[in-house]
Amino acid sequence: MPEVIGIDVGGTAIKLGRYRQDGTCIETLTISTPQPATPEVVLSGMVAAIDQLDPDRIIRAIGIGTPGPADAEGRIARVAINLSEWSDVPLADWVEARTGVPTVLANDANCAGLGEAWLGAGHGLTDLVVLTLGTGVGGAIILNGNLFTGRTGAAGELGLITLNPEGPPCNSGNRGSLEQHCSVQAVQREMKCEPGKLAARALMGDETAIAYWQQYGRYLGAGLASLIYVLTPEAIILGGGISAGADLFLPAVWQEIEQRVLPSSREDLQILIAKLGNQAGVAGAARLAFQKFCKE
Repeated sequence: MPEVIGIDVGGTAIKLGRYRQDGTCIETLTISTPQPATPEVVLSGMVAAIDQLDPDRIIRAIGIGTPGPADAEGRIARVAINLSEWSDVPLADWVEARTGVPTVLANDANCAGLGEAWLGAGHGLTDLVVLTLGTGVGGAIILNGNLFTGRTGAAGELGLITLNPEGPPCNSGNRGSLEQHCSVQAVQREMKCEPGKLAARALMGDETAIAYWQQYGRYLGAGLASLIYVLTPEAIILGGGISAGADLFLPAVWQEIEQRVLPSSREDLQILIAKLGNQAGVAGAARLAFQKFCKE
């Protein structure tokens, strides 16, 4: 059975996993991201880790998730957030030259979505929206079991859709984006409190905290309504740190969806909580490699 390595490149750690095509993870490895995290230094660290995971060179392909957009062909890391001096880095070419193994790239949020679709909450489903509610709001679109990134590789920035044209400014240049209402930063800005602590307050009966999470659910539900109308997914998977408190806001999310979305567009829709945690990106990068180079 073919094996690949999936890699999730982050600002502080690089996580790797060796997978079989049936989803079995044979071995994992985490190394610290070299600092400063320039492309050449990160490449050397990755190659050394690949050698450690696959000393006999039997893997068939490598998939890599990077913290920023890749080109449509999955060859070039256009930008990498929290890494130094990354601009249009031909990372796939470099890894192939050093290892002799076919390599493909994708945005790390896209990889996390693909991982959840393959081995996580979306297992067995083919049309999914995955939303990560973290420091920002990332996302992934899975159609017919495949990652959708559009003609330039930049599609799927689900957190940047507009909720309120006059809302808080976003780093993207947008205003009032879903990210500006549903991220960790949004909770901190509006409530001067970490989401975990605010969830604990709500569970203790704090009426202000309870009301906040209800409002949060309304915003999230309104954003999801737009995505449902466009994509009619089988399921929406919520991940990221805020999803741990989903019980506090999911009733309001469902209420918004039922009010805003025609029954024909939300037929049999499920909202699920992500299962893979911080291994989703590694699994998704492996899945990307299988889909690109090891057709089932």
